[in-house]
Amino acid sequence: MPLTYASMRRAGTPLRLSAGAAAMLMFGVAGIHGNTATASDGAAERSVDRSAFGQLPDGRQVDVYRLANANGIEMRVIDYGGIILSLKTPDVRGEFDDIVLGFDSLDAYLSDAYRQANPYFGALIGRYGNRIAGGRFSLDGESHSLATNDGDNHLHGGQQGFDRVLWQVEPFESEAGTGLVLRYTSEDGEEGYPGTLETQVTYTLTDADELIVDYRATTDKATPVNLTQHSYFNLEGEGSGSILDHHLMIDADAFTPVDEGLIPTGEIRSVEGTPFDFTQPTPIGERIERDDQQLTFGKGYDHNFVLANGGASVDDPVLAARVWEPDSGRLLEIATTEPGIQFYSGNFLAGDLTGKRGEAYEHRSGFALETQHFPDSPNRADFPSTILEPGDTYRSRTIYRFSAQETPGS
Repeated sequence: MPLTYASMRRAGTPLRLSAGAAAMLMFGVAGIHGNTATASDGAAERSVDRSAFGQLPDGRQVDVYRLANANGIEMRVIDYGGIILSLKTPDVRGEFDDIVLGFDSLDAYLSDAYRQANPYFGALIGRYGNRIAGGRFSLDGESHSLATNDGDNHLHGGQQGFDRVLWQVEPFESEAGTGLVLRYTSEDGEEGYPGTLETQVTYTLTDADELIVDYRATTDKATPVNLTQHSYFNLEGEGSGSILDHHLMIDADAFTPVDEGLIPTGEIRSVEGTPFDFTQPTPIGERIERDDQQLTFGKGYDHNFVLANGGASVDDPVLAARVWEPDSGRLLEIATTEPGIQFYSGNFLAGDLTGKRGEAYEHRSGFALETQHFPDSPNRADFPSTILEPGDTYRSRTIYRFSAQETPGS
């Protein structure tokens, strides 16, 4: 009998800790709040500044914000789409490189080539990250039709999702580090969603070498909400080639299989004995070409993983994934309060987009790990609910932690 999320989350019966807990020790780090080795000699200074980045077709100005922490890690963000343009971190030799895919010009993000490929490089995603089957759902007895932009399905908020709007941005400096507060009001009926959604996302680049992303939203009508961040990473450096040798651990015993349209079937399937078992650190490319129906449907990995300790308190994110790249030694850890994480192995990158160092982004030259509720949850009563009610506040937190080490176990 197939597992369901409800059966795995029976009252008083938490999901068991997966083998990923043991894998934590293989990376030599006890948890997301452990010590971080940095390449800084202490000479770097925090900073946050703003400059013009370009203009939208309607004449509105787009600005770029540069954040730097006390260890020299630097991030650039634009107010269009809340897009993370670049993120520079040190390798084991102390050399900094940009580890996220993207562009240096606004025109590149507005180009026909980018819109047709639609990879969502570095963008904030909303109202609903991932897919909703048929672009339809029912809520409180009323049927709602959404924009369909992925065949017959709704993907990442529709034709004009949060990745294509101009956010209001307020920079700040705090005891923890530097950051940005981004705000956007999604009007009632936008892309077919009910209710006016007031959304706030905070990026904080800390002196502990963490990027903390805090999501917050309120609504005046019941509506689905599933916000996420869609950065593509290559820990060797953007434009440096394939990510198939990156070692990935996901703390998940199960995943949600999909049909040919990448819509979940409703089953919760164990990863044991499948190419989806990343409970131990495994090179991304080790099993990606196996003869497996799910890999065929996704053209590689493009699946939601059910986190073993998912759905944590917003004040206590739990480890979801670790990625280590052997040449640079860079290690990325992700902790979250979300119940799921979508692992996407860059299967639709096709060499038709050129990145910041002038290199084409070829097939599988970046990966995304999108913390989230499950795809198509508005149509799946047994999945964790994504419905936000008036009077309630949507809150979610994801932490990206950066370090470097010579070997996985050093």
